[in-house]
Amino acid sequence: MTLYEHSLPYIRAISPYQPGKPITQLAREMGLAVEQIVKLASNENPLGMSPKARVAVTEAIAGLARYPDDFALKQSLAERTGLGRECIVLGNGSNDVLDIVARVFLAPGRSAVFAQYAFAVYPLATLAAGGKGIAVAARDYGHDLDAMRAAIRPDTRLLWIANPNNPTGTFVPYAQLRAFLQSLPAEVVVVLDEAYNEYLPPAERVDTTAWLGAFPNLVITRTFSKIYGLAGLRIGYALCSAEIADLMNRVRQPFNCNNLALTAAIAALDDHQFVASSYALNRSGMAQIVGGLKRLGCTHIPSHGNFLTFRAADAHLVNQKLLKQGVIVRPIASYGMPEWLRVTIGTESENARFLTALEGAL
Repeated sequence: MTLYEHSLPYIRAISPYQPGKPITQLAREMGLAVEQIVKLASNENPLGMSPKARVAVTEAIAGLARYPDDFALKQSLAERTGLGRECIVLGNGSNDVLDIVARVFLAPGRSAVFAQYAFAVYPLATLAAGGKGIAVAARDYGHDLDAMRAAIRPDTRLLWIANPNNPTGTFVPYAQLRAFLQSLPAEVVVVLDEAYNEYLPPAERVDTTAWLGAFPNLVITRTFSKIYGLAGLRIGYALCSAEIADLMNRVRQPFNCNNLALTAAIAALDDHQFVASSYALNRSGMAQIVGGLKRLGCTHIPSHGNFLTFRAADAHLVNQKLLKQGVIVRPIASYGMPEWLRVTIGTESENARFLTALEGAL
């Protein structure tokens, strides 16, 4: 047998995560200057990183010879959420904590439930832990909570929900979500991924951390990669019961968050003006792109995030034409949506550039 054949079969079954195409890669492929390229593929903040975080990172460089100390960020998050530090798990991006919770609760002979168009990391993390993924057919491109409840088996230990959902942008109203949690078996851990929570209108937001007392099987994950603009530093976190946090910390890699990321996250939490500006830009940009797609006759899925998924008759060909014009969006055929593309909301000029390129690509 080859070394490949000696590897675990469920590892061989994994399709590696495919990130959005980097700007530098497209520049090499198309012979374009980096400055000519607009990337609207990875749901990054078009305003860049928080100015306060930028200053903090510069000052933190002098301490890079020392191993990280995550106390200060945990303390900041504890003060913001009202939870104890023992209920917070930090990760190298929220992707890290998603992987950690899968390793804690999944193994061969156990299953996890997620929606048909769920974030690609959920089935990947499930498989990597040896678990069986149960994909539940979507309702209007989002979560069918009744069907997800019915899909739970005696061996189910995890249920994943992204709210808002990526890549479709759908949203489950909080009243429905809480009723759903109340209906689940206590032994099923629910991972509520709130990576795009800050893009919801303030009037629609609910502080789900207040639910943790009633639902000890709830794990809430959040990130600094989106509205806080720290995607390149990789920093996220989980909020959960002290019991679950203790288990997650047993398998978490030591020093999984670096000094620069920890320092930047603390500063970003307090940069309220930057968050407000990012939210406002996203709202105006969403209206701009929705209006442009309607003018071009493109169907879209109403989104509650910082991105929009739209239908293109030949999405592969349209994407190739966009790339040749220096515009990067996200194909989502791997999600079972071969006729759709996802575009991140950018600045006004980036959105206009995308719409002009799209008109020429259709």
